[in-house]
Amino acid sequence: MALMWLPEAKERFVLGQQCRKRMRRLEHKIWKAKDRREDPLMLLEASTRGRIPELVALKNELMAASPFAYFRGAVPVMAYDLSLIPNTGICNQLCGDAHVRNLGTFAAQDGRLVFDINDFDETIVGPFEWDVKRMATSLVLVGRGAGVKDLHCREAAAVFLERYRTTMAMFARMAALDVARYQVRRLQHVPSMEEIFRIAERATPMHTLLTLTEVEGGAAVTATKGAKKAAKGKSVKPPVAERPRRVFKTLPPRLTRLTGEVAGQVLGSLAKYAESLLPERRHFLAQYRPVDVAFKVVGTGSVGLRDYIILMEGNGANDPMFLQIKEEVASGYAPYVGVKARRVGVHHGRRVVEGERAMQLQSDPFLGWTTMEGRDYLVRQLNDHKASIQLESLRAAGLLEYAAVCGEMLARGHARAGDCSMIAGYVGRSTRFDEAVGAFAEAYANQTEMDWKQLVQSLKKTAKKVAVKKG
Repeated sequence: MALMWLPEAKERFVLGQQCRKRMRRLEHKIWKAKDRREDPLMLLEASTRGRIPELVALKNELMAASPFAYFRGAVPVMAYDLSLIPNTGICNQLCGDAHVRNLGTFAAQDGRLVFDINDFDETIVGPFEWDVKRMATSLVLVGRGAGVKDLHCREAAAVFLERYRTTMAMFARMAALDVARYQVRRLQHVPSMEEIFRIAERATPMHTLLTLTEVEGGAAVTATKGAKKAAKGKSVKPPVAERPRRVFKTLPPRLTRLTGEVAGQVLGSLAKYAESLLPERRHFLAQYRPVDVAFKVVGTGSVGLRDYIILMEGNGANDPMFLQIKEEVASGYAPYVGVKARRVGVHHGRRVVEGERAMQLQSDPFLGWTTMEGRDYLVRQLNDHKASIQLESLRAAGLLEYAAVCGEMLARGHARAGDCSMIAGYVGRSTRFDEAVGAFAEAYANQTEMDWKQLVQSLKKTAKKVAVKKG
């Protein structure tokens, strides 16, 4: 394959400026609900096809909890809505589901805690502003949900947009390798981030082991301990007990231990998964052995998809590792991007892995993909020092601080996986882009609240019909 050389950075900056002819910066404020030809509820229903039917009701229940919860699960709706608006034509690798809860900490390969965008289920190549608009809207919704005044919610979106724009301008002036290596080093000194890192430090594999598993045959183990105690001081040697084995708890519907054929299929998928890893990482994976398997419900938008976790044991019982095998389907943006960006026929687990590796400074060393019964899966570590913002603790000052972090992180992800010079040329030095996207974010947050109410009313009607039938 021939290597494609990009034009010089200055030339790409000018190309970005010229994209304003395609879409003026002030046009980003446009949101017209009347342009919709699709019902949001129908779009959501269509997105659940192929999911586990019993869990679709749980997904709707989770989305009905708040406007922001609805927003988290309604990527197909926003993707459709964004497709109704003109775009810049400046395409970038998108996170796809850019919102405040999809940034968080995790353990890097060298063991240090890093903070970055950490959810890429919807990743795809598309107009860069789609991520920007989604993140800005999420800040408004989260602020409102935490009881922050509308003025401060608007300020948070403005802070995010200003930091995104100025950080992108900085990247456009930097050496290309410096952009690739760029780290945000001040995070642990940001007050709103301190709690995230504290939680992450406690979220060890051993903590997960104690949270999600239990000793198999607990009563039998207790009896063995009693027999040992009774034998003390006597000439009779107590029987040698096997080391207690830990297995997953069953806490339906969130966690269900699996055995038999399904567990065998999950374990069998590890062979294909290993092929997706670099050889040196395959070597370390081989030093762990699978102990137990469970089905786990995760997130909001992913509820209803198949998600398995495997307890692995390395150098003894105090060396657990948890692998998550998560079903991946086409990005919600796929119907609205070009055929080339859609990558028809691509393995969706691989799509997620490649998008994640492109945008993150450091990625989970065990990130890979596999296939089971014709379905695509992402594989990664579960809960390895993972933590994200605690929304209930947000206040106005914390929201503004966190908004600035969101701006830097999204800009870094876009610069790593796209063209910082072209984006910087388009957004420019003035606040025109910021003001327009800020106005869109407020308008779309209002729209989201209306769509959420429509979902809540629909669920109430359905529940009433069910009650009447039973009566």
